[in-house]
This record gives sequence, structure tokens and C-alpha cells, in this order.
Amino acid sequence: MAEPDKPDFLDIYYASHDGLTLHARDYDPGATAGRPVIVCLPGLTRNCRDFHRLAVALSRQSDSPHRVVSIDYRGRGLSDWDSKPENYNLAVEANDVIAACRHLGVDRAIFIGTSRGGLIVHLLAEMAPKLLIAVVLNDIGPELQPAGLMKIRDYLGSGGAPASWREAVIALKMRHLSEFPALAEDDWREMAEAIFRDIDGKIIADFDPAIAAQLRSVDFTQPLPDLWPQYARLSAILMILVTGENSELISKATILRMETEHPGLTVVNAGGQGHAPVLHLEPVLSAIRSFIAAI
Repeated sequence: MAEPDKPDFLDIYYASHDGLTLHARDYDPGATAGRPVIVCLPGLTRNCRDFHRLAVALSRQSDSPHRVVSIDYRGRGLSDWDSKPENYNLAVEANDVIAACRHLGVDRAIFIGTSRGGLIVHLLAEMAPKLLIAVVLNDIGPELQPAGLMKIRDYLGSGGAPASWREAVIALKMRHLSEFPALAEDDWREMAEAIFRDIDGKIIADFDPAIAAQLRSVDFTQPLPDLWPQYARLSAILMILVTGENSELISKATILRMETEHPGLTVVNAGGQGHAPVLHLEPVLSAIRSFIAAI
């Protein structure tokens, strides 16, 4: 069992193939004992702080603690921004994840991918399949609904920098409360602290604005690319899909096809949550714990 006063995580820095300094959190690197490492991959503009409560829960559980790694992609959190915005793409970011695993000595892992993180998992199934022991996809699949993506686009393009942490929490609740009635006050505060960072007394969204600009440039009148061929490579891997009850990003038809093409897929609904569900809330946390314990 972890010591009560032990720091929750270590800050890890490593180099990308093109010379950027990238950041990850390493929760309880000593918690091996034959148990698989868990690697957490955040959403489009999000960072490793999104997984803090989940990572603490999994790395400090008394019966079977796991080492948990959560990653800041380039342009997010404490990782360097890229001077070439075209490098903010799934293939480059998947290579950065592979570099992080290599740096941390992680040969195989359970991957938890939220939104964009789940898309990166699809690419890892093609680029580095031996890395994947099992997968948790958080409100993401190989085919996305334009309405859900447009909602993310509009959210990223709205509002300015909050003047205070209290204002940041209020703004988040005003935008998302209808989709996330399951969140308590502490959850909203922690969400604000994950999305924003205080830099020189200014509270700013913790990502390179060029990332949001890419999404605004998408032509939603044209068919969106899908990742069904990559999803097929996940068919032999243990996997669960978490879906937000109020999310619009994945259609019921897509979920049905995912279940058909992956007969062992378990779907867990996050009641009272939208895109993307907070994973430390029940019943999702218990479902993830049970899934991991069975591996």
C-alpha cells in the first residue's frame, strides 16, 4: 500500500523525435509486482491533469496498485508548443506516445484514451500493436458525428480568459451543466484546474491556440474520415467503451457496429455526463477497476 504522505506522481520530461521537450506524469512507478502499467491519453486540447483523480485511485488502491502514466501531447500542458502547427496530428502524437513509453521503459500497457486519445490508440494498433494489452475508449470510436465535433469547435472558440478561478468554474458550469448534471462542485473546480493554468498571474487555457484553429478549419459539409480499418486491428484486444449519456460524438449505429466487429466489447454508460465523461465517477470507476482486475 502506498505511503499516505508519498507524492502522488513524478513529473517526467522526455524528447520527441524532432527535439521538443514533452511532459508526462508517472504515478507510483514502483507499483509493478507483475501488474500492467496504465497509460492515459487525454482529449484534443486537454492534458494529463484530466486523469489525476483516476490515476490516484488506480495507483493507490490497497489491494492491487498500478503504475499509471498520463501524457501531455505537444502543445498541451507542460509540453513544448510546436512551431509547425501541421504537426498537431494523430500520427505525430502517436509517435510521441511511443517515445514516452520507450523513455519510461513501458513495453506493454493498458491504454485509456479519452476522445482524441482514443483516436491515437487506433493508430497505435497499427503503428505499435505490441504496446497494447487492453484498451478503454472514453466516448470515442472510429467514426464521429459532425454535430458532436461542431459542438467541440464552438466551445473552443467561445469565451475569453477568466479573470479568476471562481469565474473559470462559473463559465464551465454555464456551458456544460446541462450535459453534466452528475458533476459535483469539486468536479467543476478540478475541471477548471485541468483546463486552465495560471501563468504569470493570468489564467489561460493550457494549450496552443493553433490546435483549436485546426478544428475550426474543418469543412463539415464533407464526409469525415474514419478509422474502421484501424479499429479492426483492435478486435483481438480486451476493450471497454465508456459513453456519455448526453454525448453527441458517437452515434448508436456506430456503437452497434463497434460491438459487432468486436464481440468482446463491453459498453459502459456514464449517466448524467456528456463528452467526455469524467472517469473517476461511478459507475465508470468501478467498471474500469473490474476490467483491469480481470486482465
